[in-house]
Amino acid sequence: MKDKDIEMIIANMMAAGCSDADAGKVRRMHEAGMDNEIIRCLRSCRCTLLDELHDKQRNVDRMDSLIRSAVKMASEASEQHA
Repeated sequence: MKDKDIEMIIANMMAAGCSDADAGKVRRMHEAGMDNEIIRCLRSCRCTLLDELHDKQRNVDRMDSLIRSAVKMASEASEQHA
């Protein structure tokens, strides 16, 4: 890979939310001529981001459940006072 290609890859890694450590690792791999390892590292970063996405989705699902419960409780409380 060319130096400008690696710079573009690293910039996009950072924009995607990959860690500084992973970006540095890719830079060092490039300097060592380990292009296949760079691809492996990019795939690993993708998996990490996907895991984080799933964690965030679970949090959103929990919030949705809390909102539904709060709406139900508020509705039941207003019915009791009526």
